[in-house]
Amino acid sequence: MKNFIQKTAHEAGKEILKQFRKKQNYNFKRPSEVVTQADLKSDKIITSAIQKKFPSHQIISEESKPKKTKSDYQWIIDPIDGTTNFILGLPLFCVMIALSYKGTITHGLEYFPTSKKTYYAELGKGATLNNKKIKVSDKTDLKQCFLTLNHAKDAQGRNKQFAIHKKSKELKYIVKDLGCAGVVFAMLASGKIDGNMSWWNLPWDLAAGSLLVKEAGGKITDYENKPWTLESKNILATNGKIHNKLLKLIKNA
Repeated sequence: MKNFIQKTAHEAGKEILKQFRKKQNYNFKRPSEVVTQADLKSDKIITSAIQKKFPSHQIISEESKPKKTKSDYQWIIDPIDGTTNFILGLPLFCVMIALSYKGTITHGLEYFPTSKKTYYAELGKGATLNNKKIKVSDKTDLKQCFLTLNHAKDAQGRNKQFAIHKKSKELKYIVKDLGCAGVVFAMLASGKIDGNMSWWNLPWDLAAGSLLVKEAGGKITDYENKPWTLESKNILATNGKIHNKLLKLIKNA
């Protein structure tokens, strides 16, 4: 399965690189969300490969209609995560592919075409970067940590995220928005950043990365410390050691 997922993501990445830093024609799917021809071509490469090899499996992708079947297997795809960064010529984007079985994510891969970095996780088998084991950081002091968050699109989420950002700045914590969930989870899984607080529930943005973080030794819940699922409306992902501290920060924001 790993070879298939990796080969498929790399094929999509080759197509994306052909368009990178060229003039992009794009459309708005909805306010603040854009799609390019590169997104659509990447989506076609991935979904076609899955349909050929696993014709009975379900597929959901950001850029195409879901394929619903009676199968317990479901593929969750983001052909380009970080499309805005891609349009702007910033190399903070990736291909994300995940596979779930009966609602449990079992395989997750993020591929960064510009740097040729492949992050991969399989349930119970750990996480790797280009086949080398990775793990989350061991920091415990929030003032020494690098944190990220996203600014949500709905009113409830925006208000909460702004409050968290304000509280974090008051406490002089380092907090950034990188504009790409895949980048955030890859950096968290490899110990580059230490925690992420995000308000969204788009499965293709979170499926692969959530498994990366957990298999690298991290912890993931929602803002109320309940088990995170693909239906949760927010996500707290950390190295585990600062999880309770960030839960407290979120609660008090």
